[in-house]
Amino acid sequence: MEKINDQAAAEPGNTKPAKVLKIYDPAMCCSSGVCGPSVDPVLAKFAGTLDAISRQGTVKIERYNLSQEPQAFVDNGKVKALLGEHGIERLPYIFIDDELAFQARYPERDELAAALGIALAAGPPQGLGLATVSDDSCCGDGGCC
Repeated sequence: MEKINDQAAAEPGNTKPAKVLKIYDPAMCCSSGVCGPSVDPVLAKFAGTLDAISRQGTVKIERYNLSQEPQAFVDNGKVKALLGEHGIERLPYIFIDDELAFQARYPERDELAAALGIALAAGPPQGLGLATVSDDSCCGDGGCC
């Protein structure tokens, strides 16, 4: 599991329970969208949105990849039922506090912020390093898994 932010639940004096955002991704070699020779702009944009949410420290983010953590999909009864009914065609499944919020697509920045009940600054987050292209991939062989 990729824990993007565990800080929200651990902050001293935080009396408001943190929202929990769980993302169940389809099988892919990396969640950033920067993988192999081509960049998936939707995944790169979503990664930027998650980074902005994580920086606020008010939402606990957990992200599961079907190819790397299939047991997480089986362990969650709701995800298991959705997969049994629809197969992998409707991934990603995105849950907020264990309620299905989005499926079959990655939400836009403002949609996800509204669903979480938080405000995010407009525009792309800084410091993602997406302008640099590398021949290396997360799988180490120049291609995706």
